[in-house]
Amino acid sequence: MRVSLSMLTVVAAFVSLWICHGSAMAAPPNIVLVLVDDLGWQDVSVPMGSRPTAGNERYRTPWLERLAEEGIVFSDAYAASPVCTPTRVSILTGRHPARTDVTYWTLHPDRDTSSPHERLHPPAWRTMGWSEPEGTLPTLLSEAGYRTIHVGKAHFGAIGTPGADPTNLGFDVNVAGHAAGAPGSYLGTHAFTAGQRRGDGRPSVWDVPGLDEAHGSDVYLTDLLAAKANEEVRRAIADGKPFFLHFAPYAVHTPIMPHPDRVGGYGDLEPREAAYASMIESVDVALGSIVTTIEALGLAKDTLVVFASDNGGLSAHGRDGEAHTHNAPLRSGKGSAYEGGVRIPLVVRPPGGREEGGPARVDTPVVTTDLFATILSVAGVAFDGEDADSMDLTELWSDARTTTDVRPLIWHMPHQWGVRGPGIEPFSSLRHDDWKLIYFHDGPRFELYDLDRDLGETNDLAPRMPELVRRLGGVLKLELDRRDARLSILKTTGRPVPDPVTTATRRESPSLGD
Repeated sequence: MRVSLSMLTVVAAFVSLWICHGSAMAAPPNIVLVLVDDLGWQDVSVPMGSRPTAGNERYRTPWLERLAEEGIVFSDAYAASPVCTPTRVSILTGRHPARTDVTYWTLHPDRDTSSPHERLHPPAWRTMGWSEPEGTLPTLLSEAGYRTIHVGKAHFGAIGTPGADPTNLGFDVNVAGHAAGAPGSYLGTHAFTAGQRRGDGRPSVWDVPGLDEAHGSDVYLTDLLAAKANEEVRRAIADGKPFFLHFAPYAVHTPIMPHPDRVGGYGDLEPREAAYASMIESVDVALGSIVTTIEALGLAKDTLVVFASDNGGLSAHGRDGEAHTHNAPLRSGKGSAYEGGVRIPLVVRPPGGREEGGPARVDTPVVTTDLFATILSVAGVAFDGEDADSMDLTELWSDARTTTDVRPLIWHMPHQWGVRGPGIEPFSSLRHDDWKLIYFHDGPRFELYDLDRDLGETNDLAPRMPELVRRLGGVLKLELDRRDARLSILKTTGRPVPDPVTTATRRESPSLGD
């Protein structure tokens, strides 16, 4: 049989198409996102900064150390908010909290959870949380063929709203996630309820749902959730499905309760801090159990693992409520405009580990909102980024570069959190290069810090650098306007506080050091 050139061309084209199609049909990478609650920047044994700190030496997280050795540490990583729900919704949607209008933590759909402030009201905001499944991270991944698994704390939507149940937001599986952001108890002997922890037996909105088979058993909540996560991973693989595991242990949120098998290793700490350290270790052990399961299934080279926190570490109620030094060298903690409130640990192990020649550390400022675009990029899933505030971070670990085009990062929390402490008040803020500008709504007034030289934010430069305050204030206003951010309301007038540009340019601004 004679074969013409044209026939060979057709066959070659068919083979090429078949090869490309086969490549495209290769299984997409699995994704594990471990999102810890209230874990501070220095609450791990992996130094997030340039040198180890007392916190790094105090805590034991060997599994995270291994993840860092095989992946990338992001030294300048931030949560989208200093409190939980806004950050969690930012990851879910890829949008800044000001854009979603979920600017504070939620519980009841018609109740503002903000604490009273002497001179300010919070603006209108979405007290019901997020309830729209369209375009969420789990929805997009589910549509691409992933089994989407949520285990642990959800806190996306308020009680009685669709968003209270993660399966209404795109997750195929929900284990123990509901509207509340803390557990009633970490102990199975308490049935994970506040009533049994307190001894009064009364039901509470904080009681963890869906774990009835463990009630009365001698099990710690973090351990149980890790076991449940591993079960769901094995089930997905048995069903031939790639998986997205959103593992969100309630730890290390209050109530601070010791892990009975781990607290004995911290006898040199006072009891409350020993309990806290044992909770951190329990999270690390949970991470290790998930990584071990992935490796036992032969999936290590096909799985992205991300470890992050939803806001800065607690340094107020439940611990020493006066010193606010638990996040040193950072200032203050959860709920605060200062670095202790928003800077977080972030470690990423790409599928197959860090690329040869790729950076072990990245100092480009990044934010939890970026996890949305990054995870979708790794999964090969396209999305409409028109309303997104998310940057794909894969280029930062793809070669030896550790910087990219500098973009401003902003925070916006026009609410009073429930405790008093440094920087814990309604604010908007900006990080641009190494400059940190904070616009406190009460006053209003500015503070300015050079984070390169003053990571602890001890030297306010605003009185001495009014021109820089005006310039950065303009950038902050622009970024707030882009997201339709709403400023706090003055009780005396019922009107919003002046915007940053108006305040920075008025003739006798007390923030500029007359």
